[in-house]
Amino acid sequence: MKKLKSIMLGLTLLLVCGAVKANPIPSNENLTATHAINTYVDAITRGKLNGLNEVLDQSVKFSMLRGTKVLSFDKKQMMEFFKGDKNVEQTCTTSTEVVESNADVKVVKVDMKFDGFTRSNYVTVANTGDGWKITNVYSVFK
Repeated sequence: MKKLKSIMLGLTLLLVCGAVKANPIPSNENLTATHAINTYVDAITRGKLNGLNEVLDQSVKFSMLRGTKVLSFDKKQMMEFFKGDKNVEQTCTTSTEVVESNADVKVVKVDMKFDGFTRSNYVTVANTGDGWKITNVYSVFK
């Protein structure tokens, strides 16, 4: 009887430890357009990368107008850049404005006002089969 109790206690402990360690299954319900934009803003202004990989579409394209030259980057390149700025808080004032919105696509202008210049990010968020994801970001410096 003692042996049976010990085995049952061990199995119960194993199940409890397994349940506590289990990673939550990502839910597409959290992948709203607002969530995607807020996650992006947290990443570029505060260096908070939690959830950024999930809100960026696999084919996301980042473009940046520098003078007369357009620089383009893919998801992997931008994630490496973001990791370099992890937990770095930008000294800017950030504002967002919805430029265009329908049931499938939203374009949101994210302005970052620094001393002496403004970075405007035009972020396109699409309603994909996996929730709302960022598909394009175009940055302009003024």
